[in-house]
Amino acid sequence: MNGAQRLTASGGGWDCHVHVFEAGAPTRPGHYAPEAAPLATIAQAASACGVEHLVLVQPSVYGTDNSVMERALRAGAGRHRGIAVLDQEVDDATLNRLAAAGVCGVRYNLVSPVGNDPTGLLALAPRLRERGWHVQWYAGQAQLPLIADLQAQCGLTFVLDHLAGLRADAPAPPESWSALERLANAGAWVKLSGWYRLGASEPYLSLVPTIRRVGALFRDRMVWGSDWPHTSLPARPKIRISSLMEPVRQALGDAVLTRLLQGPGPYRSSPGASAGN
Repeated sequence: MNGAQRLTASGGGWDCHVHVFEAGAPTRPGHYAPEAAPLATIAQAASACGVEHLVLVQPSVYGTDNSVMERALRAGAGRHRGIAVLDQEVDDATLNRLAAAGVCGVRYNLVSPVGNDPTGLLALAPRLRERGWHVQWYAGQAQLPLIADLQAQCGLTFVLDHLAGLRADAPAPPESWSALERLANAGAWVKLSGWYRLGASEPYLSLVPTIRRVGALFRDRMVWGSDWPHTSLPARPKIRISSLMEPVRQALGDAVLTRLLQGPGPYRSSPGASAGN
């Protein structure tokens, strides 16, 4: 019985990185034009793999307008979690409303041409800490030293998207690995996701040695994500969710895959939302 089958038998697992899109929702120019990708579609596909809980990550094209994600979270009635992108001047009422919907973290995107930078994070950090939120990073491997410095300064839990940006086609320099070790030792998490963003092709086995090395650093502080609906792929082919689990199984074993799929990791309950729903 593989990891997905065990989850189906034992209860819902977690896909910790998906995006939802609504037709007609305003987007920021200069990047991709998203197709509609509703919550119901990913929820059905994930459920077939034994995954019942989703982490909805605010996509860069919506900027700081989190309304599409917030509506999807409320439709999920507490089953899912969200990661928002915030204005530097965000007020407490907005933070509280998002937390009530299920948001439990804030995202910084240092890769997208319409991403956001971490200016203002240190000023925002006390209010994030009050709410038990973490900071999620979509960054390249060259930016890991900057992120490690910021974690040391703000003291919040950090989550590193897409294998911390480590690529299959461009080995990370020693300073990136050193920064990654600092992050791991300080309690950061890493997300095993986004293989096709890292210079790898299906079945993504070229990343197995890197996943194994990252696993040795982060151990129990890993989560998995499908990155549905795979916005970086121009042809948008249908990718089986189970195939995106396979590199983790090859690198770390079926028992580790099952364990990391079962737990919410840093995506724990936020006010007004229940992980047990």
